[in-house]
Amino acid sequence: MYKKTTLMVAAVAALVLTSAGCGGSSNTSTGGVAGTEKTHSTTLVGAGSTLVAPLVAQWQSPYSTAHGVTVAYSAIGSGGGIEQMTARTIDFGASDAPLTPDQAKACKGCVQVPWALAATTVSYNLPGVSKPLRLSGPVIADMYLGTIKTWNDPRIQRLNPGSQLPSTPVHPVFRSDASGDTYAFTGFLSHVSPVWNSKVGTGTSVSWPAGSGAAKNAGLVAEVQTTPGALAYIAIGSAVGAKLTYADVQNRAGTYVRPSTKTIAAAAQTAHFKKDNSASIVDPPASAKTAYPISTFTYAIVPRSSSKLSTLKPLLKYAVTSGQKYTSALEFAPLPQKVAAKDKAIIKDL
Repeated sequence: MYKKTTLMVAAVAALVLTSAGCGGSSNTSTGGVAGTEKTHSTTLVGAGSTLVAPLVAQWQSPYSTAHGVTVAYSAIGSGGGIEQMTARTIDFGASDAPLTPDQAKACKGCVQVPWALAATTVSYNLPGVSKPLRLSGPVIADMYLGTIKTWNDPRIQRLNPGSQLPSTPVHPVFRSDASGDTYAFTGFLSHVSPVWNSKVGTGTSVSWPAGSGAAKNAGLVAEVQTTPGALAYIAIGSAVGAKLTYADVQNRAGTYVRPSTKTIAAAAQTAHFKKDNSASIVDPPASAKTAYPISTFTYAIVPRSSSKLSTLKPLLKYAVTSGQKYTSALEFAPLPQKVAAKDKAIIKDL
């Protein structure tokens, strides 16, 4: 896996550097700022989270236009992003899971910056059922544990009175690559299911008791689209973009909540950051009645010192300030002001 992701990122970097080099002797029009031109003479290469990839893609063009910096990003999964940042084969990584103590030690001076807010949906394919289902954490856990085997199981039916649920087998699908979405999803299940917590636990990769794997959000989307009965945890931007059906998930207050920018933001208001700048917002307190319970921060993983910092720091500052205007259209929630202020202090200290 390590060699594969290394080659993938290297190929992306080479392609972008070649493109930048070919155009380096001529100016590129900004296209959006009348009378000004900038040369794309600098490239920043990043890799990691597939969840944040749509937002990074949205940032690339306006940032390049305004600052003359080409941003290349490869969505290889959070685990791959951490690996590549640790090896310093990229300028920045991205992960929806914070660094573990061992990863932080191996990364030698890496800093994590919470730069986006999103959610992991519980998406499914159930022909004939048009109304979004309600699912509780314990029921979702039992579906992934393999103890709920069909969609008309009485435990699902009780949560959805009036819905005619088919006897279609439940087919859980999980990420086969190390994933921040897996971290958020298994973290939620560990909170709400003692059985899950003891048998499986939380991580970017776990030993799944049931179902089948697929790579990246795109792989899970394809499985849900083509497999009746499929159930998968998928980043909200990918689920909405593919027009998948996803469940309303019960939070600790007992409310069934749809993932949205407002319900993600409600979860973020409960965040308490640790010294390493991480914060878990899955299964927020019952006082957060409107919070979606599988919400997550996603982090830029950056070096505390680097020859590229003079170029990287402005990108990070843009991401947590001006770049937030693009979040809602992509189903990300804008960062709360207190988080943006914290980020600017982290970035200034690099």
